Amino acid sequence: MAVTVALICLLPMLAVAIAAFSGGTGTVAHLLSTVLPRYAGNTLLLVLLVSTGTFLVGVGAAWLVTMTRFPGVRFFEIALVLPLAFPAYVLAYAYTYILDHPGIVQSSLRSLMGWGPRDYWFPEVRSIGGAAMMLILVLYPYVYLLARASFLQQSGTTFLAARALGSSAWSAFFRVSLPLARPAIAGGVLLAVMETIADFGTVAYFGVQTFATGIYSSWFTFVDRAGAAQLALCLLSFALLLAMLERIQRGRAKYYDPSRRSQDKTQIDLSGWQAVLAVFLCGAPVLLGCVLPIVVLFSMGLGSEQDLLSARYLGFIRNSLTLAGLAAVITVVAAVAVGFFQRMQPGRLSSASAYAARLGYAVPGGVIAVGLMVPFAAFDNALDAWMRATFDYSTGLLVTGSIWLLIGAYLVRFLAAALGAYEGGQSLVHANMDAASRSLGQGPFGTLRRVHLPILTPSLLTALLIVFVDVMKELPATLIMRPFNYDTLAVQAYRLASDERLDGAAVPSVVIVAMGLLPVILICRQVGRGRL
Repeated sequence: MAVTVALICLLPMLAVAIAAFSGGTGTVAHLLSTVLPRYAGNTLLLVLLVSTGTFLVGVGAAWLVTMTRFPGVRFFEIALVLPLAFPAYVLAYAYTYILDHPGIVQSSLRSLMGWGPRDYWFPEVRSIGGAAMMLILVLYPYVYLLARASFLQQSGTTFLAARALGSSAWSAFFRVSLPLARPAIAGGVLLAVMETIADFGTVAYFGVQTFATGIYSSWFTFVDRAGAAQLALCLLSFALLLAMLERIQRGRAKYYDPSRRSQDKTQIDLSGWQAVLAVFLCGAPVLLGCVLPIVVLFSMGLGSEQDLLSARYLGFIRNSLTLAGLAAVITVVAAVAVGFFQRMQPGRLSSASAYAARLGYAVPGGVIAVGLMVPFAAFDNALDAWMRATFDYSTGLLVTGSIWLLIGAYLVRFLAAALGAYEGGQSLVHANMDAASRSLGQGPFGTLRRVHLPILTPSLLTALLIVFVDVMKELPATLIMRPFNYDTLAVQAYRLASDERLDGAAVPSVVIVAMGLLPVILICRQVGRGRL
């Protein structure tokens, strides 16, 4: 089963490559002369802005809560994780509502100053800079969590030695603490970059043309399957390069104290303007990435005509829960199969299966959608043609456009998250337990059912919750692959926002955020206990 799961994860990547190379050079030449430079330039600029922003916010906040003491530091240590619950496209809807030309900020400025529409300049939120800001606000917790964990694991001895040699606190940070945390920080930034290139909802709503929006436009607007596959291959190559870099950085993210002596760090007490500045620097990401969007979304939702209890919205909720529930269960079962196979039969085959299963987290949802739609659409069409010719009976589309193919896309996309949670719990199962189970006559399946699963129940529940919420927020794969007239909360929010009905888009967005808060609360509990 583990090998089958690995092959399923590799299928969309192989299909994208085959479809791209079979599209001919004419499509490639057309893309190169028209949209490809713009897509590449915007994507790279967005990656640069987001990586810089998440580095500055995440590392700065992690350093402040770890190495200094100021009013509210324990609150900010936990609260800085909260923006992780928000999809970037939800923040885009909220900030467009308040910062766009008819929004409350510009309307208040015009009323207060007596300005006309052309009498002043205001930053355009619907721009690549605005998209980068939305992504920074929701992705910096990746860097914050990894940087904070690295700073906590560092011994205070090296830091105190730098201080004893005449370095100031900030100089010791830049010369000692920051270089030691570099692998962990780089891993966090790379995770944020992978989420950036996979984002569709934010850039599509802001009108920023990237590879993600180009794939969707080629598939639906221009009905150019070859062009969509070739754009998907470009994005896939970049994503796999980032995945390789992240894996290298994760392998190096270890720190050993050569003196074998550890000393707690002496935290710096901040007072006066320094304490005020620290509160502002830690409070701004929480305010802008969590508190303000929630207030705005609730006010928008209360003023809308959307009824969350109507039959239509109950259908959206039912569809979302059905997809998320089925995908979560199937993905966790697949993760157990892959992880248990690697444990019970270590070797090249099991290691290769686990590696292939982890690749999906680096592949954007739009790429997975194209990679699955192309081969299964060809299969459905070939089967239908054969049935027509042989039995004069049309089978239609058996696989394409079904929820099962969409769930397969979710499996590929989020299997790595479930596998990570499973392997984290598997470390609690000592090898002696496996030996004792075998000595009592249990086979592999009996060992899994009677020994592993009872111990791993908390980890498996965490994996279920993570995948469930990720599926609730997933937009590009759902947009491309969902069955006809089978809309989810994310699709409804995107559709209403595309029609400039932001009040209405706030209602499904609030539900999505509420769901996203569940795993973030779990993370916050671990942070509060000092385990992250």
